[in-house]
Amino acid sequence: MNKLMKLFLLLICLSGFHTQAQQSTRYILKADRLFDGEQMHIGWSVAVTDNRIDSVGIINEVPAGTKIISLPGTTLMPGIIEGHSHLFLHPYNETAWDEQVLNESRTERNARAINHALATLMAGFTAVRDLGTEGAMYDDAALKKVIAKGIVPGPRMIVATRAIVAKGSYGPKSSNVETDYPQGAAGVSNAAEMISEVRTQISKGADLIKIYADYGGGKNGEVIPAFTTEEIAAAVKVAALSGRQVVVHASSAEGMHNAIMAGVSTIEHGDEGTAEIFALMKQKNVALCPTISAGEAVAGYRAAAKGVAIDSARIRKKIKSFQLALATGVTICMGGDAGVFTHGDNAREMIAMVRLGMSPLDVLRSATSVNAEIFGYGNEFGTIKKGMLADIIAVAGDPSRNINAVKNVKMVMKDGKIYKTLQ
Repeated sequence: MNKLMKLFLLLICLSGFHTQAQQSTRYILKADRLFDGEQMHIGWSVAVTDNRIDSVGIINEVPAGTKIISLPGTTLMPGIIEGHSHLFLHPYNETAWDEQVLNESRTERNARAINHALATLMAGFTAVRDLGTEGAMYDDAALKKVIAKGIVPGPRMIVATRAIVAKGSYGPKSSNVETDYPQGAAGVSNAAEMISEVRTQISKGADLIKIYADYGGGKNGEVIPAFTTEEIAAAVKVAALSGRQVVVHASSAEGMHNAIMAGVSTIEHGDEGTAEIFALMKQKNVALCPTISAGEAVAGYRAAAKGVAIDSARIRKKIKSFQLALATGVTICMGGDAGVFTHGDNAREMIAMVRLGMSPLDVLRSATSVNAEIFGYGNEFGTIKKGMLADIIAVAGDPSRNINAVKNVKMVMKDGKIYKTLQ
């Protein structure tokens, strides 16, 4: 056999190997029902090829080479989207926030974040909006890349890198004014510094910008506005040039008002929102991420530390705010502020939302299609329909009847890859 013939045969073999390596992976997922991000459908299945959804509905034809995964007694639904998370934090009753920021090494914080990402994914949350590393600088942008490369398992990450705060307002703080501690966020003093910081964070990999519109900087520690409307608007304008959103931490009515008028996308917490403020949010299409679970968790931690009863007035304020926003028709995002409480227990926020008056079906929408749309990813994930990324989970029972079903996750698929299944 001459050299030319040997080369020809080698090319044929290599070509065959390449074709085999490129063969598509096909699944059909079958369950009792399917929630597509909007409605519940009985008996529907979903077909997946590689990392995309092929078809949804009653599927009768099964192409050769397709693996059928039967999940009796379950509901298929889009992977849940955590709207407010801090993967670089862990519960404050384990270690106080100041101690985490000051005394945990970056290596420890990254190791914890990797574990938190896995716990979040296994709980059925295939995407998270991570709203600040709290002193771990831009490590969320790095973790996002590590997960995307498949080096470690975790949810899709929408990252804010460092939150932006008014200089001197955030922590940790020392009782000695001459001592400068490392900070949990980036401090700025004026609109020019705000714009510079926004551009820096974008250059470091931020998918969105988070600003503290108010904080406890009053004479007696009361919550006061941190920035003017004009200063927040400057950040919104610069972020928008690159298609990025600005979201704000705001609990006071004035802080919320400044943020709404500046054109932000979502308000996080909103504890002191009034009827007028929520009406303005609805008018300006600003969504609320209420973080009920964080409020309840912090109240519990404080009470336990002091050996006193939980501050029911604080909890009642949170409940009143959420219910008023709901009654006003404000768009509600699902986000619990995971990290304040245990990662992997994210579904407690969905359960709290139902407990406080939201219907289970609306909560399911909030945690999937609504979050995806509000965050700017509605064409990529958050619904189960043809062409979307294959982020799909199965939960036991019917979560539209009993929201607690979302805590019993039987299958997790992200980007067409199965991480957890009954089979």
